[in-house]
Amino acid sequence: MQKEVEKEIIVQVTKEETRVAVLENHKIVEFYLERSFHKRLAGNIYKGKVANVLPGMQAAFVDIGLERNAFLYVEDVKLHHEKDLPIQNLLREGEEILVQVTKEPFGTKGARVTTLLTFPGRYVVFLPYLDSIGVSRRIKSEKERERLKRLAEELRVPHRGLIVRTVAEGISKEEMEKDVRELYGLWKTVQEKALRKSAPALIHQELELVSWILRDLFGDDVDRLLTNDPETYDRIRDYLRSIEPSWATRVKLVEKDFDSLYGLDQEISRALRPKVWLKSGGYLVIDEAEALTVIDVNTGKYTGAKNFEETILRTNLEAVQEIVRQIRLRNLGGIIIVDFIDMEKQEHRDRVIRQLEEELKKDKTRTYVLGLTQLGLVELTRKKVRPSLSSLLERTCPYCEGTGRVLSEETVGIKACQEIRSLAACSDAPGILVEVHPSVAAYLIGGGGSHLRELEREIGRRIIIKGIDTTHLEEVRVRGLAGEEELSRLSSPVSTGEVLEVEIEDVHATNPKDGIARIQGYIIDVEGGSDCVGRRVLVEVQKVDRTCARARILRGAG
Repeated sequence: MQKEVEKEIIVQVTKEETRVAVLENHKIVEFYLERSFHKRLAGNIYKGKVANVLPGMQAAFVDIGLERNAFLYVEDVKLHHEKDLPIQNLLREGEEILVQVTKEPFGTKGARVTTLLTFPGRYVVFLPYLDSIGVSRRIKSEKERERLKRLAEELRVPHRGLIVRTVAEGISKEEMEKDVRELYGLWKTVQEKALRKSAPALIHQELELVSWILRDLFGDDVDRLLTNDPETYDRIRDYLRSIEPSWATRVKLVEKDFDSLYGLDQEISRALRPKVWLKSGGYLVIDEAEALTVIDVNTGKYTGAKNFEETILRTNLEAVQEIVRQIRLRNLGGIIIVDFIDMEKQEHRDRVIRQLEEELKKDKTRTYVLGLTQLGLVELTRKKVRPSLSSLLERTCPYCEGTGRVLSEETVGIKACQEIRSLAACSDAPGILVEVHPSVAAYLIGGGGSHLRELEREIGRRIIIKGIDTTHLEEVRVRGLAGEEELSRLSSPVSTGEVLEVEIEDVHATNPKDGIARIQGYIIDVEGGSDCVGRRVLVEVQKVDRTCARARILRGAG
């Protein structure tokens, strides 16, 4: 029987960063990044000093030596026998405490920490402050769950807790015993180190990315692990041989053409876009805000082969799979709202929710489906441990300052006209040069140069409009020109007889056989170019006017 999911892990190492992608059936579903100048903090243990206790918030700020103080909520301080005590009875300012980072710093927020330390191993998680045993719910066999629970009871340190992880399914007593012994030893080391150091201080650093991936993600379900780095390749194979020798054969070194073979850059670039197309022609729009993420499902180009209700159901079901992939890939956390296309039938709504819950079982991060709201929206909550992909790779746009919008060409064009008039009123320069984005230049020139001629008549001066690709859409630069020589030199970006490579952008408005290309906002009417829209072609300039040129496609080009 063929495996339902083919799983690969790709580890790309460069001097500046390590990138890890998890692929299921050749599609990236998870992405992890560690940069040399910014290490992961989640899992680190610090000796911190309580900076402030806030009874009104039932929380405290703890100095752990980072740029911002960490946040400690009352529930992350209490043990079971202290359930009713307020935070002011549990902590005092200036007190030194051991804390572990549970959530990375994000934006203006410091790290979130807990005093309830955990030590994850390969097969178990050691809980030094809890006296309980748990077994991963992902292990479905009740018989195996009972066996692992008995083993954990037998091997645990008295009055200390253990959680048996999913990868422990089928392991021997000796393998679990080794894991428990190593984790107990690590806890003792942390205690001893904490006694010797003064707060704030780092006591224990969580595994670097590759080691963490091997411990937490590599298992019998992984078909291949590929890396481009020989040193990382050797280290991974050595580690896997110590756990399960046969796994080491699944590791491959691919040094040549690694980028082109696996295209991580292209995939990650797509994962940062708000619109995600579905195979059917429908699409998702993902809007990630600080408080929540909204995912909107649209039918798009998909009209379906049957009735409208069936089309909606099929689009929503297709969207479910992609929604879960995008949640994992973008590492979306907190509150997630999904606006599926409205479904009239209750059975269709139930089917979509069931499919969503089934797909979410693939996600290792704890996620809850809270059901449909009265408005027909599906609410999810997903544990937020690491920053999302967008916050990791992007920053707020300095131009739009996070609005996601910029001024239109018309608005910027009107601004340019005002600056032209203002300069003309206070300068006796014979001409004016205007440098703007090409799309704004096209607006200022107008159809057939009509807008430009009108503006020149108004101010009684020559105006040279230059569109510059590297100029920001909202930027306008206006200056006076010294004399006729400079005016003549800047009047046209092309000359008669010149051969150019241009892209045919559109069909000519009044001559449907011709195509339109632009250079610096300057229009080139390409004879017979309508069939080449969207393509780059070689043309020869035949005639040049102030606002446009005419050219022909060179035979054999395009």
